[in-house]
Amino acid sequence: MQTLRIAILTHSVNPRGGVVHAMQLAEALQDLGHEVTLIAAAETGKSFFRPVGCNTILIPLPTLSGDLTNTIAQRIQAYVQHFAAPNTDTYHVYHAQDAISACALATLSERGVIAGFVRTVHHLDNFDDIRLMHWQKISFQAARQVLCVSRDWQDKLSRDYAIAALKVSNGIDAQRYTPIPQAGDDELAKMLGLTRNGPVFLAVGGIEPRKNTLRIFTAFCAVLQQQSNAQLLIVGGASLLDHSEYRQQFDAVVTASGIKNGPSQPLLITGSLSDCDMPRLFRLADALIFPSLSEGFGLVVLEAIASGTPVVVSRRPPFTEYLQAQDCVWTHPENSASIAIAMLTVIQAFPKQRLADIAQRLTAEFSWHSSAKQHLNIYQSIIKIQGSSYA
Repeated sequence: MQTLRIAILTHSVNPRGGVVHAMQLAEALQDLGHEVTLIAAAETGKSFFRPVGCNTILIPLPTLSGDLTNTIAQRIQAYVQHFAAPNTDTYHVYHAQDAISACALATLSERGVIAGFVRTVHHLDNFDDIRLMHWQKISFQAARQVLCVSRDWQDKLSRDYAIAALKVSNGIDAQRYTPIPQAGDDELAKMLGLTRNGPVFLAVGGIEPRKNTLRIFTAFCAVLQQQSNAQLLIVGGASLLDHSEYRQQFDAVVTASGIKNGPSQPLLITGSLSDCDMPRLFRLADALIFPSLSEGFGLVVLEAIASGTPVVVSRRPPFTEYLQAQDCVWTHPENSASIAIAMLTVIQAFPKQRLADIAQRLTAEFSWHSSAKQHLNIYQSIIKIQGSSYA
């Protein structure tokens, strides 16, 4: 097989699901013998949230100014300027994992700088701003091939936009995510202020509408009536989108509840943590609470199960695509009472001894090696159709 020069583009260096997918895919393609470069735009002083096992390029961003729409425009322009510059490296495959970098590739395709690009749609957002919605649409409509990591989004793109997307796989690093205790687990618990006198519920993704954080907290308040020593740990949340209004609503509800936030308190909001802490967090938690309202896949669900941690998830796609009925505790995400019942059920009645078998099945089904081979077949078919001018 021809050695391919592959550019994998992602929208930021922050630990978000799409960025994790881009990094893992890039490394798996590199392991298969191809020349892969992971590319992201980044503010001065920032770098990828963990070391990357392939070439990387950080496109320097100017000092961003203005509202969300203007800062997104500046980000798109940074990608355009990078690839349009003289003597910039060229690639057999340009693969964007997000709307921002894909919009830039659409512009470069229109100008004839590149012959085409691949776009993975993890999920789509709804914006009030017309320009943001236009850019999002162009980011996949202009692609030579669109990919999805779930049948749910594959179907939505077909139904709403007549886009014939191909489904590709996510993966899980079973060596990294393991239930076996590791050095540093207890130290992290002490640093965060986990009392471990009661169940620890983990919510990943920060405080934002799509992650359903307000209802998670409302459910947790109900759980405290029966589990007075329980703690809710909310981690992550590094996003390019503005969730400040939702955060204000969340803070107001927390204040009204009288529940304290901080080390050794019932509520712990950490923001983004070091990447090496994530496997430890899953092992320390008694359950992952993930009643997301909209998700591309929900990679943290696989990571939690592989770590021996049971999960509460929304009874809706994409979770219903890859989880069997007994793999988790299901909940209705728009009902905080349902979430509270699921939280109590997962710590009181879920048979944790089944998790090893569940994890074995899921890790066999979802591997980055298999995902990389899927992608290579798609790349090769596109190059064959387009000819050598695809680079």
